[in-house]
Amino acid sequence: MPDVRRIAERYELLERFSHGGMGDVWRGYDAVLDRPVAVKLIRPQAVTSPHMAQELEKRFRREARITARIRHPGVPQVYDAVLGESYEQLFLVMELVDGVPLTAYVHPDRPLPVSWAVAVAAQVATVLSYAHDVPVVHRDLKPGNVLVARDGTVKVLDFGIAAILRTDVTKLTSTGSPLGTHQYMAPEQVRGGRVTPRTDLYALGCVLHELLCGRPLFAGNSEFQLMTQHVNAAPTPLRQLRVDVPEALEELVLDLLRKAPEARPADVQEVYERLRPFLPAPGEEPASEEAGPAGAPDPTGIFRRPYAPRSRAGTGSVRPGAAAAPDAPPVVPAAEREALREQIREVHEHYLALMEEERYAQAAEVVDELIGPAARALGSDNKAVLRLRSWRAVSRQLAGDHRAALPEFEALADAFARVSGPSSEDALNSRAQAARCRGELGQVTEALAGLNDVLDVVRAVDGDVSEDAVELRRDIGMLLLAQGRTRDAFDVLDPLHADLCLVFGPDDELTTEVAETLAVIRLDLDGGSRSTL
Repeated sequence: MPDVRRIAERYELLERFSHGGMGDVWRGYDAVLDRPVAVKLIRPQAVTSPHMAQELEKRFRREARITARIRHPGVPQVYDAVLGESYEQLFLVMELVDGVPLTAYVHPDRPLPVSWAVAVAAQVATVLSYAHDVPVVHRDLKPGNVLVARDGTVKVLDFGIAAILRTDVTKLTSTGSPLGTHQYMAPEQVRGGRVTPRTDLYALGCVLHELLCGRPLFAGNSEFQLMTQHVNAAPTPLRQLRVDVPEALEELVLDLLRKAPEARPADVQEVYERLRPFLPAPGEEPASEEAGPAGAPDPTGIFRRPYAPRSRAGTGSVRPGAAAAPDAPPVVPAAEREALREQIREVHEHYLALMEEERYAQAAEVVDELIGPAARALGSDNKAVLRLRSWRAVSRQLAGDHRAALPEFEALADAFARVSGPSSEDALNSRAQAARCRGELGQVTEALAGLNDVLDVVRAVDGDVSEDAVELRRDIGMLLLAQGRTRDAFDVLDPLHADLCLVFGPDDELTTEVAETLAVIRLDLDGGSRSTL
């Protein structure tokens, strides 16, 4: 396994996502729970003295727990907080979110549709309502701290840092620098005054103004000029910058940007109510002019189709590795091919080590990183590439992600059929695993059909008591039982048990398992359920 930096003997830092003034964000992995995480590293500069280190030691876990109480889908959960042994570095371990930062939605020449901007603001307001109830004030709300997940859910980041680094005088460090970003900083923050939930409302007004017109509220040439503008300058009304902004929405933004905190809306609940008239209604389809940035998740979707289920397995976007047609094998120099094969050998060793530790999800990620380059260099139907894809599918299946594994196995079955023939061991195994995934996803009828088709071929080639045939017969019987077809399950498992006793003996683990299942079935049949079969 390659050398990686590990925190608390548990969290691995794999790749740095971003580098900011407060610290770095890493894509990490929790080796205990076998899941990806985000690790936020607070820079040593944030811990400016031994006294501050001692204060952090006393309170950072308590504050992280407070932050973790913000139980809302729009807040990435804080999993852990780790203070370095030297007390000079603080790590927050959090939920890893796959999404697009709100900064990607802001463009001076292409302002967002009003419905998109309002949907983002409404979701942020909802998140803030849960935070303010804890109470936690964010203090640094800005587009860079907002993500839109792939399903359109808005995620507000960095509550953990705001809570853990806060002090009674609202200063970040002993230098007296206020906590916040100057383009979104409320006047009371600039002055170093008391920070309240209405401080977050001012920042929300700055964000909504920027989403609607494509430019920041103020554009000073220096931090000092920006801070002065927030304290003294009047904001430009939105309708002077964009004529299609509704008048009531312009009025709300101006109210959010009042210099005096008490002049702003009373709370985020009031803000949400004033945003509601501009949100799309359930079932309402977007108009042609409501298209947002290409490829960006649509934040209006959760309002148009609230609590909609995920798309069905096998529909919608195709997962990596599920290509239907092979690529033509490219011409690759021999040295480059050998280097790639060495990479594959190294990945395989890493993969096996992770599988041995039952870190299945991470094993899938390790393999996934090499599949694209390998397929481009060797061709998607190259045997080495198909092995990589098989490893990824198996590890996803063992991790319990049957939804991801299903299209993988189906694509592999097609690929192996092209390369080795439809009756080859690899093709049949992929078809069987795809059927098992369908069974786990509740698609029992389709799963039974798939397993029976594979069993017919296996029986013709290897007989009834080969290892594959025995597993298929057992799985078919268990699926029939799951369907409530008790008599049919008995008719499959009873002869299977007789074969197992003859070939492997009555004390074999699988023989015992089938015997126990049959005992339960007999109780059901003897209990009078026969008439319902």
